[in-house]
Amino acid sequence: MRFSISSAELKDQLNIINGAIGSNPVLPILEDFLFIIEDDKLTIVATDLETFITAELAVNAEQGGIIAVPAKILLDTLKQLPTQPVTFHADSESMTVTLTSAFGEYQLSAEDGNDFPKIPQPNVTDNVEMPAVLLLEGINKTLFATSTDDLRPAMTGVLMQLDENGVTFVSTDAHKFVKYNFNQLNVSAHANLILPKKPLNLLKNALANVTGTVKLAFSNTNAFFYYENQTMVCRLIDARYPEYNAVIPKDSPNVLSIVRQDFLNSLKRIANFANKTTNQVKLSISELSLTIEAEDLDFSNKAIEKMPCNYNGESMVIAFNAKFLIDILGVIGGENIKMLLSTPKRAGIIRNEEQNEGEDLMMLVMPVVVNVY
Repeated sequence: MRFSISSAELKDQLNIINGAIGSNPVLPILEDFLFIIEDDKLTIVATDLETFITAELAVNAEQGGIIAVPAKILLDTLKQLPTQPVTFHADSESMTVTLTSAFGEYQLSAEDGNDFPKIPQPNVTDNVEMPAVLLLEGINKTLFATSTDDLRPAMTGVLMQLDENGVTFVSTDAHKFVKYNFNQLNVSAHANLILPKKPLNLLKNALANVTGTVKLAFSNTNAFFYYENQTMVCRLIDARYPEYNAVIPKDSPNVLSIVRQDFLNSLKRIANFANKTTNQVKLSISELSLTIEAEDLDFSNKAIEKMPCNYNGESMVIAFNAKFLIDILGVIGGENIKMLLSTPKRAGIIRNEEQNEGEDLMMLVMPVVVNVY
């Protein structure tokens, strides 16, 4: 194998797909990038057996082949090189790779690329195309609310529902819940896919600068994302997602409207004085004002703030975990939000007052028992 390529172009692609490599791989070859040269096309693959990422690049190839190259030393070397053409020469007999730059030569030990795990292939013809910005928005709005409880594996991922209502992203950790729907999407395939956090974080980084569309295909065990010159394959979480509609209050007649950033800033200040175990903040809501309080009796810390609001409903005192509210308000975006409440013991629904056409974003946070100060 012999080919030439820009060091910067190669480094940029390796930086993205390097995230698929696990920190403690079960097989030594999983610490490598797989390089495949066919004609003048270089295909690079990285995996931890659960997630595969491939990138395709145009190169000047003198000789084809396949070889597995140690990822860390290669990427670290490229990071220290200024932008310039570099040449790769792989010797399949000695299992070495020689990287040649304007500064000199660097020789790396390699492994037989034929021993690298095979990339899964979709076994169905159904696929869905969606704007990359839509997929990125769905990930950004839901990923933070996933659970870390491995005993409830379904909730450690994001549910992606494809049906006649378009695409819906759902996540929950039993304390907070997010549902993001986009209905202006032509979906012919119906599916419920539970996507793990790691590949979603990788997609989040990879799609940040993608302006086109993403094609999604799937099998019983894997989801396949195709965008620009890259492909990501991730193993789906094999579990049944909880019936989430049951936790959404049907009737929430009390509506609080408030400036999101002002509310968020106030909560961040008040949370400093809350008990570090419960993070409880108490909201006392009346027609024109919102009072936010927190107290830590163990250290005699206490804080209280009042801020203007618009409230339509019965006066109420309700408490929440400040961290959960701060997480939600930091992700939901928008200038103004409204909180829909029923009773102090039932979940509060948080929505943007302004939503884009075709979008429906709803976040829900569970209350906590009010401690009497």
